Amino acid sequence: MKTIAVDAMGGDNAPQAIVEGVNQALAEFTDIEIQLYGDETKIRPYLTATERVSIVHTDEKIGSGDEPAKAIRRKKKASMVLGAQAVKEGQADAVVSAGNTGALLAAGLFVVGRIKGVDRPGLMSTLPTTDGKGYDMLDLGANAENTPAHLRQYAILGSFYAKNVRGIDKPRVGLLNNGTESTKGDPLHKEAYGLLANEPSLNFVGNVEARDLMNGVADVVVSDGFTGNAVLKTMEGTALNILGSLKSSIKSGGWKAKLGALMLKDSLYSLKDSMDYASAGGAVLFGLKAPVVKCHGSSDAKAVFNTIKQVRVMLETNVVGQLVEAFTPKKS
Repeated sequence: MKTIAVDAMGGDNAPQAIVEGVNQALAEFTDIEIQLYGDETKIRPYLTATERVSIVHTDEKIGSGDEPAKAIRRKKKASMVLGAQAVKEGQADAVVSAGNTGALLAAGLFVVGRIKGVDRPGLMSTLPTTDGKGYDMLDLGANAENTPAHLRQYAILGSFYAKNVRGIDKPRVGLLNNGTESTKGDPLHKEAYGLLANEPSLNFVGNVEARDLMNGVADVVVSDGFTGNAVLKTMEGTALNILGSLKSSIKSGGWKAKLGALMLKDSLYSLKDSMDYASAGGAVLFGLKAPVVKCHGSSDAKAVFNTIKQVRVMLETNVVGQLVEAFTPKKS
């Protein structure tokens, strides 16, 4: 039985969406326990599950406008901090939150702690592709600046996750760049290319461009945090705008447009699902001593359920334990 600490007060739709997602997860998976951290009077009305769930009451929470490092230091009883503390003390195996991203990163680093040998944990998410297989990308914003050595380590981390959690035997690793040629990019990317090409543990396929990401050009895509976060936000915004524009066009297009939409309903739902970034779960701060996973701030119950499902797989495969062993220097 694995125990997952869940920050019930984080995110735009908390606590309702968080608790409803927890209800679904407990009904689906009989091998997990959930600890809900937050205001019990606000959590209780939405909690229908009665077994394998507990509430740890606290009135304190970290808001979206709080400065991350200060909030972690000053709000010791905040729902997010208590969840991370439970992981550190061995009372929970993982922590999930849809709250302040920076604060969760800080809690992961300062409370849960990074794996010895990992210089900078990266924020990684499985993003959609048109064939439905998806790809893992990091760093998505945990670090604004990176060195070539950091990008090499992200490639190793991402490849490790893709192999052990997603079941890809030899994950194809690509370096996000402004062209596919090996000579492209600034000094950071040119040097990183050389490191990745000479890393024997990687199946490196070279540089990849942002326009090809949804075509499944690689199983793992490596980027510096600033660029990765910008690409992620662009993809999210583009997907939402395309679907919104399509919906508006159908509504304003008269009976012919509505009839056409009705005939294409299955295809349109398939398109929506293929662009749904929340279906694969949350973003993992990978490189820590335990799974710390960030749901999107606007997550609904489905997204929370998928994130808990993702964490369950991480715990079931012991990917963090295997990562610790892989990064621990071998005694001669």
